[in-house]
Amino acid sequence: MTVFTEIASGLEFPEGPIALADGSVLVVELLGHRLSRVLTDGAIETVAEIPGGPNGAAVGPDGAVYVCNNGGWLQFVEVDGVRMMGPPDWSAYIGGRIQRVDPDRGTVTDLYTDCDGRPLRSPNDLVMDGHGGFWFTDTGIRDPSTRTADITGLYYAHTDGSAIREVVFPTDAPNGIGLSPDGSTLYWTESWRGRILRRTVTGPGELAPASPFDPTTVVYTLPGLGAFDSLAIDGDGFVCAATLIDGGITVLSPDGSSVEHLPTGDFATTNICFGGEDLRIAYVTLGRSGTVVTTQWPRPGLRLAHQ
Repeated sequence: MTVFTEIASGLEFPEGPIALADGSVLVVELLGHRLSRVLTDGAIETVAEIPGGPNGAAVGPDGAVYVCNNGGWLQFVEVDGVRMMGPPDWSAYIGGRIQRVDPDRGTVTDLYTDCDGRPLRSPNDLVMDGHGGFWFTDTGIRDPSTRTADITGLYYAHTDGSAIREVVFPTDAPNGIGLSPDGSTLYWTESWRGRILRRTVTGPGELAPASPFDPTTVVYTLPGLGAFDSLAIDGDGFVCAATLIDGGITVLSPDGSSVEHLPTGDFATTNICFGGEDLRIAYVTLGRSGTVVTTQWPRPGLRLAHQ
């Protein structure tokens, strides 16, 4: 049984962990509207205030932190003493955007708010490719009160703010996103369908053509009641997807032939990253409890571009 150790608490729905070389961990606080640093003694310091809804984060080639901001439409309600996702709060919504955060000065700059004139709705997660760009997902917004849901896709953008384009459309509520160790495969999750998908990368921002009816694009589908949040890839190419409802980390072998579920005890398990000297420490963010936990990983993690 996997043992998780709490290293920080009191966070307001943590997401987007980034393990730093000094042993500290950056996280966004989705409901706290900020980027925070968890120090090695468990203390928490604010790096930057980020209005809206900071969701995913990654370090770029210039040492800045790039953030997916869902715009702040998410609101939570109490149901039988449990905080659950509620209908959108349109009065708080500032529009989806990709932002650059200077971790030394705490300044936040908008890089992208639209693509070809279409507003970004709810950017969720991103992964740097090491070629000056990054892939990111836009989960979109679902509004039960109007029975509507956005149709969204995957994007590729340059860190200097010069270019953005949609690469995959449509995909249903894309969330976590990551690259295989050799960079040849792009993985992403579809939250509410509980699926992990993949496409072959042929160059920076380029994917091999694939039919929407090609079964090889779907690597895995969750059984029963569950949904996927963000993901990370470890050094051996295993896909490690944060799992909602049946809270934990779902670990899938590269070819999809074996799967393991590591329960965390928090139904809002949101993300995972790897750090430590040998990248064998897994850092996991838990939204319901507002904590960051760690566990020893059985394989080395994957060193991300610019990590």
